[in-house]
Amino acid sequence: MLYLTMLENENILNEATFNPKVKTYIFFVILFYLIVTIIGWLILPFWIFGLGQWLSNKFFNTLRCQLTTKNLRFSKGLVFHIEKTVPLENIQDLSFYGGPVLRSFGLTLIRIETAGGGGSHHNNNIMSMIGINEAEKFKLEILNQREKVMKEKFQFSAPVGENKSKVVDTELLREMKNELVEIKKLLKNRFA
Repeated sequence: MLYLTMLENENILNEATFNPKVKTYIFFVILFYLIVTIIGWLILPFWIFGLGQWLSNKFFNTLRCQLTTKNLRFSKGLVFHIEKTVPLENIQDLSFYGGPVLRSFGLTLIRIETAGGGGSHHNNNIMSMIGINEAEKFKLEILNQREKVMKEKFQFSAPVGENKSKVVDTELLREMKNELVEIKKLLKNRFA
């Protein structure tokens, strides 16, 4: 419940819009798979004469992407509806993919890789967003907001000693100092 309250209090910085060509792209990609499979041949006439346009349009209408002050939220899908909320601090990589088919439709795919794991669960750490208008601008907004979040999270003091690259977290030092003061008081009371 606390998590939902935190999400509700976030400011939406940008809500992405999607290129309507995504509908045509989805239609033709699924059409291709229907043509190359035996079972697909049974569905092919229905797909071409209405079902494909209807489902592609429905899928397009499920696409949502919001950049908030702390998270990136994304949702898509018809049968399997996917909703993801990724904390900006967990984003490890943002890449563009634009193979020949995507480029022919004038679309790009932004792929976001998040922190955590790998191995057999590696795909759980990847989020893909297809057809965002002004994708490069949106990507830069995500990266800039991520940088702000990281700076807020780690408030650093000046470098210590000769090692200029060493960074000290002042909040952690403050907590350590308070703990040491408490230990000192306990020891003083015990041996007094």
